Amino acid sequence: MQTEYRLLECAVAYALAAAGAATPERRAAPTPCTGWDLGTLLDHLGDSFDALAEGLWVRAVGEGPEDGAPGSPAGTGDGLAQRAASMLLACAEVRGGQEPVAVGDRRLTTSVVAITGAIEVAVHGWDVSASCGQPTPVPSRLATELLPYAALLVPRHTRPGLFAAPVPVPRRSCAGDRLVAFLGRPPGGLAG
Repeated sequence: MQTEYRLLECAVAYALAAAGAATPERRAAPTPCTGWDLGTLLDHLGDSFDALAEGLWVRAVGEGPEDGAPGSPAGTGDGLAQRAASMLLACAEVRGGQEPVAVGDRRLTTSVVAITGAIEVAVHGWDVSASCGQPTPVPSRLATELLPYAALLVPRHTRPGLFAAPVPVPRRSCAGDRLVAFLGRPPGGLAG
C-alpha cells in the first residue's frame, strides 16, 4: 500500500472517531475555523470527502461550493461515514497510481491529491474534536508522517485565505500539536 493512501485512510478513521461526538445539539458550537460552527465544519468535511472522491475517480475536481457555503449536508455519523466510505472506495481503486488530476488550472497526481486530503481530513478531524470540547491530538504516527508533507504543501505564500499563521508551540510538543499549530490552530482547543 502506498504511503499517501495509507495516511488518508488513517486520517479518515481519526476524523470519523472525532465526529462520533458531534451530536445534533452541538452543531451550533464554535470551531477553530473562524466564522464556522460545528455544522458548517462537518458539512465542509463531507464536501472534502466528495471532492477527494471526484478527484480520484474522475481525475478532475470541479468547482465546489464557496468556502463557508457547504454543499449537501454531512449531518452526523452515518451521512459523513457514507461520504468517507465512497472516497475510500475511490482511493482503493487508484492506489499505487500516479494518474494526473486536474484541480482548477493545476495538474496534480492521484498520490498528491491523497496526501493533501490526508492533511485536510486529519486537521479537520482535530477541529471537530476541539469543537466538541475534547481536543484529541492527531495520532502521533499519522501527525509525524504528515508534518513534512504539510511543510511542502502549505508554504507561506499559499496560506492567506486557507490557513492562519502558524501558532508557536513548545519544542517538545507532540507531533499532533505541532501539526495543528503549523496549520494555525492553538493545540489546546478553541482560541480564547
